[in-house]
Amino acid sequence: MVAVVSPLADPLAQQRFAVVDVETSGLSPARHRILQVAVIDVRGDGTIVDEWSTLVRPSWWRVGPRHIHGLTVRRVWRAPRFADVAPELVSRIQGRVIVGHNVAFDWAFLERGLGRAGHRPYAEPLRMCTLELSRALDPERVASHRLAEVCRRHGVALERAHDALADARATAQLLPHLLAASGAGSLGDLTPEAVQGTGIDIAQR
Repeated sequence: MVAVVSPLADPLAQQRFAVVDVETSGLSPARHRILQVAVIDVRGDGTIVDEWSTLVRPSWWRVGPRHIHGLTVRRVWRAPRFADVAPELVSRIQGRVIVGHNVAFDWAFLERGLGRAGHRPYAEPLRMCTLELSRALDPERVASHRLAEVCRRHGVALERAHDALADARATAQLLPHLLAASGAGSLGDLTPEAVQGTGIDIAQR
């Protein structure tokens, strides 16, 4: 018997979130590489359980727009390669709803990096985008929805923009504000733009 289980209908309070952020050497997952990754483990009630981050040494010495992320070749020189941190990363996101501010960007790099490292997801992970959550609360698009501006409107501190850990922390703190403002009881109540992926695990029973 094949059981198909989706978490879309589960109450938000029962969800477990992995808030992610990556800093990269460019905008193309195919041509560029992750330089820094952070994951914040968050309960459905907004409680932050744990956090993890690491620099990543790219496969070639190009760090891209240093004026944005502030990362230099010197800083990433002794960092582990992505393949070395992939098992830890997988353990921190597996079975959780992956959250990011523009999560499509973060997940595109993570999925490509994990694929290169030989890791394939057991299901298409369910992903939630705080950028789209914020936009849904502003249908007339009268406000900016950049992370720094959304944080400012909700009283969340963003200490170092474009640092993966700082951005992930701010997004994790922002998440309960946006979910409360949405009035949603489950992920299925959110807009299709805000929730991506199926989250369906097909398990043989």
